[in-house]
Amino acid sequence: MLAAAAGTNDATRRQRLRDEVVLVNLAVARSVAGRYQGRGEPLDDLIQAASVGLVKAVRGYDPFRGHDFLSYAVPVITGEVRRHFRDHAWAVRPPRGVQQLQQEISASAPRLAQQLARTPGPADIAQALGVRGCEVIEALSADGCFTPTSLDVRAAYGDGASLGELLPAADRELAAAQARCVLVPALRALPPRDRRIVALRYYCELSQQQIAADVGISQMQVSRVLRRVLEDLRPRVE
Repeated sequence: MLAAAAGTNDATRRQRLRDEVVLVNLAVARSVAGRYQGRGEPLDDLIQAASVGLVKAVRGYDPFRGHDFLSYAVPVITGEVRRHFRDHAWAVRPPRGVQQLQQEISASAPRLAQQLARTPGPADIAQALGVRGCEVIEALSADGCFTPTSLDVRAAYGDGASLGELLPAADRELAAAQARCVLVPALRALPPRDRRIVALRYYCELSQQQIAADVGISQMQVSRVLRRVLEDLRPRVE
């Protein structure tokens, strides 16, 4: 029908033939829209966007290239649905460069599909756009930014626990380990006497009077050393 539409000079007949192609392929548009269901957008809106893509595909298809219509139409429809998400449904907005590459992919995919007579893969798109394959894959995978995964979803591991239940709770041992990582280099930089006083007080748990007797200074001096060291260390752990 599209070959007949392209070959006629009768505008009314051309439009009628194109309308028939749209009606015949509405199920294809609904199928593409269904792939994106459950990502935060109403299915009716997705079907509408897919239908717009189908109309664009019917208008842009060149039947004389010798390739089948669906290999051209599906990328056009998919691009229109993705454009709808890009414009209306970001839950986590990716970097501008990724968004721009998505637009370029949506624009080039239909042309590549018609040239290759198949749906283009990431390598085909990367070569056509002059970018790396990993960049194309990143842009395509950004579809997952539309709706983040709920923490109530059951994980594939963990005896059926939800993702939220698998998140670590506050761990005093972990906090202590992190504090040691920060404090050890600072303590090593102390003068030997100050470092010994700190170790006797907080590791050996001696009293200030016992420390004074061990080090050979007054209890008042021990108190001053500890206060000064703590004041110096506090900014490192806050």
